[in-house]
Amino acid sequence: MATVGIIANPISGKDIRRLVAHGSVFDNQEKVRIVRRMLMGLQTAGIERVIYMPDGYAIVDRALRGCTVSMNITAVPMTLENNQDDSTCAGRWMDANEVGAVIVLGGDGTCRAVAKGTTRVPLLPISTGTNNVFPYMIEATVAGLAAGLIAAGAVSEREGTYRSCRLEIVEKSDVIDTALVDVAVYNDLFVASRAIWDMTKVTQVFLTRCRPESIGLSSIGGQLQTIAPQEPKGLHLALGNGSRRVTAAIAPGLLQTVGIESAMEMLLGQSFAVATVPCVLALDGEREVEVRKDRQVSVRLSDQGPLVIDVAKTMEAAQRSGVFVKTV
Repeated sequence: MATVGIIANPISGKDIRRLVAHGSVFDNQEKVRIVRRMLMGLQTAGIERVIYMPDGYAIVDRALRGCTVSMNITAVPMTLENNQDDSTCAGRWMDANEVGAVIVLGGDGTCRAVAKGTTRVPLLPISTGTNNVFPYMIEATVAGLAAGLIAAGAVSEREGTYRSCRLEIVEKSDVIDTALVDVAVYNDLFVASRAIWDMTKVTQVFLTRCRPESIGLSSIGGQLQTIAPQEPKGLHLALGNGSRRVTAAIAPGLLQTVGIESAMEMLLGQSFAVATVPCVLALDGEREVEVRKDRQVSVRLSDQGPLVIDVAKTMEAAQRSGVFVKTV
């Protein structure tokens, strides 16, 4: 049975950057409308079953009240913790239960949480967060079509997906955490409010991708060079009193200028030591890992990130095959 999973984070788009920057609030009612349009696309693509992560706002349940679909739609059997572990748990369950694709509603942090649960099932991430470098800004109807085509087998994974890189936090040869877009070394002792907005405390930045039009820490690297999500390389930046100064949009409406001491491409399998200890490591824009003074930690570029649906390539493959063209 062709099955697609939906993980819609009710918390995304609401963090402290609404106070310290100018981020807009992405309300849950808009997520409900996105899911409705997505469901119509999934059904048209031939999906028979949808499994979704339950949440306190009941995003998918509310979406179903406003549209009529014939698919079998059920919730993942899980106990909610009301934190990012819910997304990881849902992703892990979908990985183990023959789900053909997962649509994620959230920002970089939500996508990271889901990818900690599965790197096997193709993800189609839709932007509903603050920093949206990993997910797409895309109409949900088309997202539903693309995810449905992959899950139903109408377009093969070879034609319509790519394997993303990730950054691995390594301690004594063990991977203790991962990030999809960026890792920042933050010269502080505590996680606190998680989000990054004070660049004077950032000493190193590691990136899997960067473009000049990006938002967040990857926009710093994006002013120096472009690395596409499909490329098997990354970028390490040492910040400080270097000869180059870069101005970038590190959060919505918040631009800061930082000095670049060095910029070096990262190759697959290559590790760079975390040079500031003690510190806090921010993963995909949020402080997560406290590194005490007696720890030795490094950051490594890996090609074992999630499988990601390329919407344009998927729809082009469907066009070549005439999936949505009938002769009468």
